[in-house]
Amino acid sequence: MSTNENPQAEQQDNVDATISFEAMSDFFWDFMNNPVEAQIEAEIRAQIAAQQIGTSNEHRRLPRRHLDRDRQGGEDRLMADYFSENPLYTDKQFRRRFCMRKHLFLHIVQTLGEWSPFFTQRSDAFGKPGFSPLQKCTAAMRVLAFGTPADLFDDNLRMGETTIIKCMTTFCKGVMEKFGPEYLRRPTNEDIQRLLHVGEARGFPGMLGSLDCMHWTWRNCPVAWKGMFTRGDHGVSTGMLEAVASHDLWIWHAFFGVAGSSNDINVLDQSTLFTQVLQGTAPKVHFEVNHNEYNLGYYLVDGIYPEWATFVKSIPMAQSEKHKLYKAHQEGARKDVERAFGVLQARFAIVRHPGRMLQRCALAEIMYACIILHNMIVADERHTYKCYDKYDCDYELLQGAQIPYLETEQGPFDGFDLVLETDAAIRDRSTHRRLKADLVENIWQKFGGNGH
Repeated sequence: MSTNENPQAEQQDNVDATISFEAMSDFFWDFMNNPVEAQIEAEIRAQIAAQQIGTSNEHRRLPRRHLDRDRQGGEDRLMADYFSENPLYTDKQFRRRFCMRKHLFLHIVQTLGEWSPFFTQRSDAFGKPGFSPLQKCTAAMRVLAFGTPADLFDDNLRMGETTIIKCMTTFCKGVMEKFGPEYLRRPTNEDIQRLLHVGEARGFPGMLGSLDCMHWTWRNCPVAWKGMFTRGDHGVSTGMLEAVASHDLWIWHAFFGVAGSSNDINVLDQSTLFTQVLQGTAPKVHFEVNHNEYNLGYYLVDGIYPEWATFVKSIPMAQSEKHKLYKAHQEGARKDVERAFGVLQARFAIVRHPGRMLQRCALAEIMYACIILHNMIVADERHTYKCYDKYDCDYELLQGAQIPYLETEQGPFDGFDLVLETDAAIRDRSTHRRLKADLVENIWQKFGGNGH
């Protein structure tokens, strides 16, 4: 019986296998011939074909439109308004809209034209003249001065948004390269003589300026960096600028780019303010206060800065008349850097409004370019300031005056031990306190009898 049952079982298994194979074949055949799947596949093939021939729905919805902006007409209006022999607007209106006088602006345009072919008038492939150097520099100055979106001046200057942004960024790079070495330089011997003369007249012998920091809001800060560039008291992402300014609002030192979550002390630890002093290449300063001699110039600062020999701070809660008089003079002179920040933001609204650039280096180029232009304006208009006649003096007369002897030592430092010794002298707290006490006495002797 067993031999007869086995062939029957095997035959039944073969039949079941044949049925299951046929069922699976029918299933896959139906799946492959599904009309829905066929429709989806046809649509995908049609989209691929349309993209390859450039007739997709996206391109049909967003066609590229050519605008004939009439470049020559924009240049003619600009020349008639400001740069012709008989311009429509006066020099006063030019000064208000360009933040500088006309001859200084033309000097910048000429220098940048010699620096890069970008600031020359070129022709395109069809022989059509491009934008003139005046149009490009005017567009850049309008963006820096007013801080407005680039396409706002399209209807006036006849320039597109991307072209104006490129003009502005190239303009900043050219200003940094051509004018930075002169207008963002370290104080020379002649500069330090003038600063010391002004400091002596204000009751602070040996003063080289006032030091402080400001924040510039970064609107398009990357999300990954927002925690690093945001501080609790500001609530937004910012970049910090450390600057030293004198009484005429000239900015002698600028260091920008530190994350906004830092404070003034953190910025000081990263800045290059005392680099030349540590290297031994800075001009040496020697002065005397209250019959005591000092060999390091100093800066007026607020209360957050440490008690270093190169910083002079105010007295928080002055009680005596001497301390009150010193406090008034110190805080009044320290406001020079605050005034410089205010004038910088008033002249160039782009650093007053939130920065819209995406790159951190682009923000730095804009900030340094604005500072250089600010110093150029100060050099051009310094003689019109009210404080010019009060503190400044003629350089010819200054040569015969009693000015501390200054000498410059250039070259590499001898060893690291000198760097450590200089750094210890800069951070000496006892010298800071002794200098502060001597300045209190000096100001009292100089101004104490003037109704105080």
